[in-house]
Amino acid sequence: MSSDHMQSAEMPFLELLARGASADAYEQPELLARAEGRPAEWIAALRQAKPLALRVRAELEGRRRREAELSALFETAHDLAGLRDLDAVLQAIVQRARSLLGTDVAYLSLNDTERGDTYMRVTEGSVAARFQQLRLGMGEGLGGLVAQTARPYVTDDYFKDDRFQHTHTIDTGVRDEGLVAILGVPLTLGHHVIGVLFAADRRARVFEREQIALLGSFAALAAAAIDTANLLAETRSALAGLERANEIIQDRSGVIERASDVHDRLAELVLRGGGVHDVAAAVSEILDGTVEFAEAAAAPAGALEKSGAQGHAVLHKGDWIAAVAAGGEVLGALVLRGHPGLDPVDQRTLERAAMVTSLLLLARRSAAEAEQRVRGELLDDLLDARDRDPRLLRERAARLHADLDALHVVLAARLEGDATDADQEADARRRLAAAASHLAATGHGLAAARDGGTVLLLPLGPGDTGTDLARRAARHLGTAVHAPVTVGASAPAEDLAARPQTVATAYAEARRCLEALRVLGRAGDGAAAEDFGFLGLLLAGDRDIPGFVDRTIGQVVAYDQRRGTELLRTLDAYFTCGMSPARTKDELHVHVNTVAQRLERVGRLLGDDWQSPARALEIQLALRLHLLSAPAPH
Repeated sequence: MSSDHMQSAEMPFLELLARGASADAYEQPELLARAEGRPAEWIAALRQAKPLALRVRAELEGRRRREAELSALFETAHDLAGLRDLDAVLQAIVQRARSLLGTDVAYLSLNDTERGDTYMRVTEGSVAARFQQLRLGMGEGLGGLVAQTARPYVTDDYFKDDRFQHTHTIDTGVRDEGLVAILGVPLTLGHHVIGVLFAADRRARVFEREQIALLGSFAALAAAAIDTANLLAETRSALAGLERANEIIQDRSGVIERASDVHDRLAELVLRGGGVHDVAAAVSEILDGTVEFAEAAAAPAGALEKSGAQGHAVLHKGDWIAAVAAGGEVLGALVLRGHPGLDPVDQRTLERAAMVTSLLLLARRSAAEAEQRVRGELLDDLLDARDRDPRLLRERAARLHADLDALHVVLAARLEGDATDADQEADARRRLAAAASHLAATGHGLAAARDGGTVLLLPLGPGDTGTDLARRAARHLGTAVHAPVTVGASAPAEDLAARPQTVATAYAEARRCLEALRVLGRAGDGAAAEDFGFLGLLLAGDRDIPGFVDRTIGQVVAYDQRRGTELLRTLDAYFTCGMSPARTKDELHVHVNTVAQRLERVGRLLGDDWQSPARALEIQLALRLHLLSAPAPH
């Protein structure tokens, strides 16, 4: 088929892509060509171009969907940071969840501890009044199952599902609304389920894992909004009490004005995108002291635990400690130093600042997790060497500030040490993945969890080597996770977008290097393949000799087998003759031009650097191993 026909056949599909046409529209070019009596070659070209166009469309749709998810999480976190009206924030969360999941209905129920039941708080897309006013007993319906297990549950057909307790009241409300497929995820504060966030369709539907995870992210933000609103309600209640005590307010008017100023300044700081250290600096100025943010591991453990349990700042050796917590998880602390005589209003100011800090950290974490997932997806695609459009790969990388056309090194990282149980091991792996993702983001690279460890793709800077990157990564990751991390690096790789299989090959090389480090007793260190050559392979635990031969000269072996050529014999003679073409042609009894042509073909199969000392040594070893493993001639 001529290239002109192929390029012309692509035009209708490019136009469909440009205007964002539906998948059904991609059948039209072939139907139209048949109706117009186009040649069979033209129709074959259209049929060949259509799957590629549909893959591009699917990639574009996936990217738009992930962008929409990330944007919605940012918008929701922004709403949460500037929380004024809880109902408005919850309504926005439900609306965005319904829109992104593409369901007919979304709704949120909350537990009423005083009445001992559950009620509808927010609904979106509902048309039945009875459904909107449902009050359910604890443990009833799909929501009851979610609340009991604190895990997401999904049903493809509500009325045929007997995993949960059906009641007349619930079934009537669901039937009035016409719901069939329902997904519910828990809203949790600490270890307690306070409600359930639902997405539902009026037809049978299978919810994907990504959609369940997305609804879970919205549920986490909804729980944080409710927790924040409760804290704000406590603040309003405290202020109301102060207002009723008129004499105290008059005596402390200056203090109250300062508290109001604190609220305004912190709100302004959050809305303009400030960080936790900006909050600490602002409170330092307001309280006329030194306020610092401390990581959970660096704060006094006893005081931090007490503050987190009580929800108030506590005095510890002359310093005030206010736990920064979200959903029962302690994220750190605000520490006010050298100010033991703190009055109640200033103490509350410190506590409010700790609450704002927790909101900032939660929003940053949600954004970081979304970005980490996107970076991991791109690196997974490169590692799996899927049939990807190089242009789309470059665009995805550019959105993450990565350049796939630059020279890169693949790093394989493994956490050392024995975990006492499965939970501890899983937590250690999560910490390693988070640290690797941060390193990739700051270094304009990519990172993903893989094979029980982490893989990174980092650009090679001027004057850097793979060894430099491996050692720096081992130090950085080990410091971040407080445990030794072993890192193996590949040789530099390029053209990653045009040749995505290069990444998988480099990753295999990095893993062999990592295993060599561990066998040599250098756990916690970093090294590149160039530090070991083939020795790293031989020292690895599996001693994959056939794999080494295949990776090193497999393309030459396959070429000889397919074509009946003698490239392997020529290579063996070339090395035997001291890499002299003139002596090689005498050994083989052929013309020197024949030797040159064969060696040129070898170069195209093995790469331009095949005669470098390190590569030549590996190739000679592979030749010897191949000849030893070959069956003896009869």
